[in-house]
Amino acid sequence: MTTRRLPLDGVRVLELGNYIAAPTAGRMLADFGAEVIKVERPGTGDELRNWRLTAGTTSMLYRTINRNKKSVTLDLRTEAGREAVLELVRRSDIVLENFRPGTLEKWGIGPDVLEEVNPELILVRISAFGQTGPLSARPGFAAVAEGYSGFRELVGDPDRPPVRVGVSIGDSIAGMQAAFGAVMMLFDRQQQRIHGAAEAVVGSETGFEGEGPLADRTVDVALNEAMFSVMESLVPDYSAFGEVRTRTGGRMEGIAPSNGYLCAGGKSVVIAGNGDGIFTRLMAAIDRPDLGDDPDLQTNAGRWARRDELDEAIGAWCATREVDDVVAVLDAAGVPAGPIYTAEDLVADDQLRARGMIQHLDVSTGEETLTDVAFPGITPVIGTASLPIDHLGPDLGEHTDEVLAWLGLSRPDDGGTTEPTDAD
Repeated sequence: MTTRRLPLDGVRVLELGNYIAAPTAGRMLADFGAEVIKVERPGTGDELRNWRLTAGTTSMLYRTINRNKKSVTLDLRTEAGREAVLELVRRSDIVLENFRPGTLEKWGIGPDVLEEVNPELILVRISAFGQTGPLSARPGFAAVAEGYSGFRELVGDPDRPPVRVGVSIGDSIAGMQAAFGAVMMLFDRQQQRIHGAAEAVVGSETGFEGEGPLADRTVDVALNEAMFSVMESLVPDYSAFGEVRTRTGGRMEGIAPSNGYLCAGGKSVVIAGNGDGIFTRLMAAIDRPDLGDDPDLQTNAGRWARRDELDEAIGAWCATREVDDVVAVLDAAGVPAGPIYTAEDLVADDQLRARGMIQHLDVSTGEETLTDVAFPGITPVIGTASLPIDHLGPDLGEHTDEVLAWLGLSRPDDGGTTEPTDAD
């Protein structure tokens, strides 16, 4: 366990959520010192415990995303569970939740009740489409939200249906935005305390945190909006010029050459030769000075128009060389390039190891303990290397007795189960 003072030491977070989005926000806050108490339904817990389950009863996915937290089992539909949650709310700074809009209200723990219990509470809500608007009541996972955001339309090859990327990117980005929103509101609350409501914001008559009921100052993260926020100039380009972007496979629209290329031995490399000067160096390195000197290829627009020709030339050169040789030649030429890593490569990477981004811990599957298992480190780095992981995702209900004793409550009957969220 680290003895280093962390930025969020003293902050308490109550996490009411399943799957990936809200737990990602909770993980980020826990990584930097917040005490995150994760409430799970009795019996089954967060459904993520069973996702990608290779052995035992608890997946590596759960252990990773819920690291540095405490697990408490409560049935939120019972009076005993509700009482315990409200006692936790009373003593918490932040509540994270990712149920379908209206679920907390149905259970009698909506924003009005939470604010009555804790007037300074910061509430962060994650849902498919947000708490307001015509789609707010609809359930939806990130896969659906990615479609609504415009993101999914750009992923894949132009002659095939859109595909998804290999990770839950919509959930992860929404979780990051939720964590940022929580810290932003913590900062504002601190400003209120230091300067008073009337002086919290220069040039404003009142501070942001001090205005309105909790429902009006809730951090409201929608999965579709989180993905929409990373779509760069997709909408402005359409609105200004009528441009409609399409899928381009491994390329980026309007940028060339920049792609992945298969090397000898079966591994691949990514090469970004799209800068004007870089392009000339790249063509010299692959023994194609004729292309490097071609006047029609001196600008990115010209290179994009002939992207297939350029990719064919680069691909032919890469196909005769091992990936390490390709990277060495291009690095010497000042051309950005790197191998496309597999999990095996990541575990052995010197750069990740040097910054503490691969950390080895013992982990229980629920049936046996595996030793020296590699886990990803904590980002962002503060200083020179990742903070050490304090502990992996806890066993189901591991901290229930500890937390309830601290609250002065007895363990409620665990016979019931809470409804699984369908908002994440």
